[in-house]
Amino acid sequence: MNHQALSSFIWSVADLLRGDFKQSEYGRVILPFTVLRRLDCVLAATKPAVLAEFAARTAAGLNPEPFLLRKAGQSFFNTSSLDLVTLLGDQDHVRQNLYAYIQGFSPAARDIFERFDFHTQVERLAKADLLYLVVEKFANIDLHPERVDNASMGAVFEELIRKFAEISNETAGEHFTPREVIRLMVNLLFIEDDDVLTPGNSVVRTVYDPTAGTGGMLSVAGEYLLEHNPQARLTMFGQELNDESYAICKADMLIKGQDVGNIVAGNTLSDDGHGGRQFDYMLSNPPFGVEWKKVERAVRLEHEQRGFDGRFGPGLPRVSDGSLLFLMHLLAKMRPAQDGGSRFGIVLNGSPLFTGGAGSGESEIRRYVLENDLVEAIVGLPTDMFYNTGIATYVWILSNKKPADRRGLVQLIDAGSFWQKMRKSLGSKRKEMSEAHIEQVTRLFGGFAEAELVTVLDAAGQALGEAQLVTGADIPPVAPDGGRLKRVPVARIFRNEDFGYTTITVERPLRDAQGQPVLGAKGKLKGKPQPDSALRDTENVPLSDDVRAYFEREVLPHAPDAWIDPEKTKVGYEIPFNRHFYVFEPPRSLAEIDADLKRSTDRIKAMIEGLSA
Repeated sequence: MNHQALSSFIWSVADLLRGDFKQSEYGRVILPFTVLRRLDCVLAATKPAVLAEFAARTAAGLNPEPFLLRKAGQSFFNTSSLDLVTLLGDQDHVRQNLYAYIQGFSPAARDIFERFDFHTQVERLAKADLLYLVVEKFANIDLHPERVDNASMGAVFEELIRKFAEISNETAGEHFTPREVIRLMVNLLFIEDDDVLTPGNSVVRTVYDPTAGTGGMLSVAGEYLLEHNPQARLTMFGQELNDESYAICKADMLIKGQDVGNIVAGNTLSDDGHGGRQFDYMLSNPPFGVEWKKVERAVRLEHEQRGFDGRFGPGLPRVSDGSLLFLMHLLAKMRPAQDGGSRFGIVLNGSPLFTGGAGSGESEIRRYVLENDLVEAIVGLPTDMFYNTGIATYVWILSNKKPADRRGLVQLIDAGSFWQKMRKSLGSKRKEMSEAHIEQVTRLFGGFAEAELVTVLDAAGQALGEAQLVTGADIPPVAPDGGRLKRVPVARIFRNEDFGYTTITVERPLRDAQGQPVLGAKGKLKGKPQPDSALRDTENVPLSDDVRAYFEREVLPHAPDAWIDPEKTKVGYEIPFNRHFYVFEPPRSLAEIDADLKRSTDRIKAMIEGLSA
């Protein structure tokens, strides 16, 4: 059964709830029961052995826990003789027996149901005489890992969360990231690490997601590494604010055999659940454009008191968008280069690329990552890729272990045209990247070369075939048969300093009624021309330019009386992504436009004549 069919089947439980529960409350029942049935199926095969071991060890006066974990073959167990199927045998006591069954789970698994506030939902179901019917529905679903693997189970949870978010007017995008975006990010993270991916190398690495959601990013990273090197082990860490998402993530980690103590509940920005830890790989899709006013006091305190010893040393972005706070949080979690270094990927919207002028918090954060040579690449994704927004999004790849050929350089990849239309839209998500598209972007990143999409056009400007992705060295100099080439850049390489500029303040003198400069009477302006604030202007000078030479070349010819106020000079950084991929399309000739208009006019005339005939 595929995950969409499975989630539709589980969704049918909503038919039972209709009337007694609001639509926005369906998830509070369906999600915990889905998790419970999954755990139920995972433990089914070892249940008799676990119960026998529990009886024997308890009778001997020993702590049974380590023995039960071994018998269960999982990182959790259940000591109750009940399960969802046997609960159906005693309809009159289903509520009490369900509680007894939940109590039989080991503490880490019990915490999952506490996070769901499962007790409240069970009481509501019992009061509405629905509890037995709901238990019966879920007892008849087979969620054993042999029938539904972990990847499919993760997709089921994401599909259910998306549906519940839609009907309750919440934001599904706060909970999870499209799987193809995660696969792309994971590809880019691991591509340069041959020691990890080479089969037979028994390496242990750590991966961390500070906005873990249901654990999708961690799961895909684990699956990728296992697929390439079964001997490698990836230890997963995460933190999640939403209790329901945290509960699902924790359940997933339990089944995977991960240490669930590594998954922490709480707000990453105000309460770092992994303080002092550093990781090999990190992934994050923080909320887009969400203000951080609730945690402002804690964040500002850390910035002011701890500076670069804390997480927010480079600067603070404006309160209306906290996504760059997560980027700095990940920077603080990077393992030092001498200890092996780190690489991480983070999904951001467009504003962190350019928002804020020189000296602003955003600019200072960009300055820090570029001047410290931490940005490897930025990949522009297609629009309409996420469930809750159609805006442009970008994957930033940062590393403190750049290969020699990448040092001092940043690669920009425009993958905006690498998509296919989905058969059925999911919220705002109308496009998806195929495996071939992901492979293309991965190759562009791995090859670290500039590339273009080249289309051969005939003399009339019509395409003579599909656009081909080629690197600069392979682009043909001319098109055949007198046509031309249409070249659209998709990968470009820049020096770090290409994104920097110096903002200079240009002053001009205040003049009196006779047109004479007004001189200052005291202070540092004494005897010097006073600046006229109405004529004040600023200029952004590329870092590669000499400021004085630029001023003399670009300003003085137009304003011979101008001067630079050195006290207001600031260095800024921005990454004008779209500007670097803009391709000028020459307008059509007037003759072509006139011909089009004449054809349209003639067609309208013919239609009118046909109607009046």
